[in-house]
Amino acid sequence: MSEISVPQKRSLSQQCRRIVEAPLFNQIIIALIAINGVVVGLETSTWVLERYNGLLMGINQLILIAFMVEAAIKITAQGNRPWRYFASGWNCFDFSIIVLSLVPAAGPLATLARLVRVLRVLRLVSAFPELRLLVDTLLRSLPSMFHISLLMGIIFYIYGVAGYFLFHEIDPTHWRTLPIALLSLFRIVTFEDWTDIMYTAMETMPYAWIYFLSFVVMGAFVMINLFIGVVLNNLEEAKLRRLDELAMPPSQTEILRELRATQASLARLQKRLGDEMGNEKGTES
Repeated sequence: MSEISVPQKRSLSQQCRRIVEAPLFNQIIIALIAINGVVVGLETSTWVLERYNGLLMGINQLILIAFMVEAAIKITAQGNRPWRYFASGWNCFDFSIIVLSLVPAAGPLATLARLVRVLRVLRLVSAFPELRLLVDTLLRSLPSMFHISLLMGIIFYIYGVAGYFLFHEIDPTHWRTLPIALLSLFRIVTFEDWTDIMYTAMETMPYAWIYFLSFVVMGAFVMINLFIGVVLNNLEEAKLRRLDELAMPPSQTEILRELRATQASLARLQKRLGDEMGNEKGTES
């Protein structure tokens, strides 16, 4: 029995691997994620819920079953080492969403179940390699962004303390305490009517524009460009890493698969040549 079961398992894993690698499989998953997003959006309408609540719940259950089947196929495709499925962070992300989707949609956990259905839309990120590349880039940029944020925090603190001492008597609405001053600086750096704050200070201190313009240059232009530069740099590095992964030498399994395909093609070619030579001899005789 063991001699029969092992080849059967190997054949099943190979079939599952072919299904996973087929473009149609990924396209179906993307379509299901898009349908799930539309259904979640329809659930926000009271009019739709009153008339089609049962239908929407049925579609949600079908989509959840499809996602569970997808995970089972991908795990089976790993053959005798199913734990390799969890070696990919994106697979862990998809699997965690599936597990959370099993939360009952009734009782105190109903709100959590609805939120999890919204999170299924995030699976579009794992379905598109380009989106995965962008997310990987952002995650790899976090350490550098932390240092830039630390530098920006120091600048905010210095300008906040200076703004309190300079303007808390002139404009107590925006500078009466240090936290309020920092909030006003955040408003300035987002360009949300920041000129009103500047003009209020300039009514008493004509040279207050130096403070505001220097902070806008430091806080907005320089820092934002630093963030963009870090992300672009990591994006280029991520693209180079992906090219290196694509250029990696084939594994032993891939070589054996190509060798078997080549042998089969040669066998068909030899048979065809043999048939043609037999036909030629028959014609000559």
